[in-house]
Amino acid sequence: MKVNEKLSILFLLEKSKLKDGLAPITIRLTLNCKRAELSLGKKISPGLWSQETNRAAGKTAEVQAINNAIDKAKVNLNRHFDVLESQHLLVNADMVKRSYQGKMTEDKEPEKTLFFAVDYVITKFEEKVNKNKRSAGTLKRWRTLRNKLVPFLKHEYRKTDLNLKDIRFAFAEDFLDYLMLTDTNEISSNTAMKYVKNTKQVLKKCVERGWLTINPIQEFSCTYDQPERERLTMHEIMDMYNKPLITRLREVRDVYIFCCFTGFAYSDVYSMEPTDIIRGIDGKNWILKERQKTDNTETLPLLPIAQEIVDKYKQHRYCLANHCLLPVNTNQRYNAYLKEIAAICGFKKELTTHTARHTFATTVTLENDVPIETVSKMLGHNSIRTTQIYAKITQKKVSNNMKDLEKRIFGEDGLLKVS
Repeated sequence: MKVNEKLSILFLLEKSKLKDGLAPITIRLTLNCKRAELSLGKKISPGLWSQETNRAAGKTAEVQAINNAIDKAKVNLNRHFDVLESQHLLVNADMVKRSYQGKMTEDKEPEKTLFFAVDYVITKFEEKVNKNKRSAGTLKRWRTLRNKLVPFLKHEYRKTDLNLKDIRFAFAEDFLDYLMLTDTNEISSNTAMKYVKNTKQVLKKCVERGWLTINPIQEFSCTYDQPERERLTMHEIMDMYNKPLITRLREVRDVYIFCCFTGFAYSDVYSMEPTDIIRGIDGKNWILKERQKTDNTETLPLLPIAQEIVDKYKQHRYCLANHCLLPVNTNQRYNAYLKEIAAICGFKKELTTHTARHTFATTVTLENDVPIETVSKMLGHNSIRTTQIYAKITQKKVSNNMKDLEKRIFGEDGLLKVS
């Protein structure tokens, strides 16, 4: 029986523990997808139990006594949950169980643990995802962090959880070493470092909530090896744009080119609607869209090729039926078709949902002397430091800068200007 939107109570007959013709009744509590079980303290013959109604069937005094115990347990469990929820930011099934059993005083908050904090962060992030404020993909990575911490604690501490007050600075380095050396899945050093960084964020949240005085791993430096980021040259972009393709590949190509000239990520283009296009201060069409990954607003005017692609699909059957700006495939199919397109165009580079964004940041903007502050704004970055990852010194950028320098300090005759 579900007593409210979060807590559910189910009564189960433990037939596997049948003894002298009687089986015990177990109470299963489920709260935020986590379970806890306890005994009702009653036994009954399996023939007198209805699993459909979660009650004993019949009118005998024995049956009435069991059903009264069930009703009383429901009321008391609900009361304990209401009290706990009024006192604590996050309540789990085990807390309700211990409170009901008298093992947890209602006026004293239990010791906060690492998984308590991780689950709190996940729950809050999940609420944002449900309201389309954050990305479901990022939520998946938070859940993966939890899954990584479970075997790590068992391996390093021989525990299933760890009190926050027992976490020391060495936790970060030990977790990083475990991920890189012991974890069964082969992950890169950057990915391992990302898990440690997310753990730092969890512990920072604990400090903000008053669960910790200081973040024990705050001073741990998370360093990353900057990978080579694939991007297309302007020549390659136009070769792809003008390449004759069949319909399914042509649509994917157009979406990819649109990303090359706007910098939007796949997830943002996937959810983009015609209403995301507005009239800008310059009288031209602009796109105003919140990034799913960061919830930051990404805004920029539509360049001619991007506008041409938008106009091309205004009357597309899929776009009209789904009220979307462009006919975007699923991520898996989109990437698969990009591989076909790359092969047809003769590209040795691997085209993915990310390379178009990298292409916009470098080939389209930075190489053409768009200030990095402007690029950062258009990409929806929190910090210009994030944008600097894209700001590679390419040959074209060097060439443009040196041509400008040559014009300023040398005359047409090649002689140095003398002021």
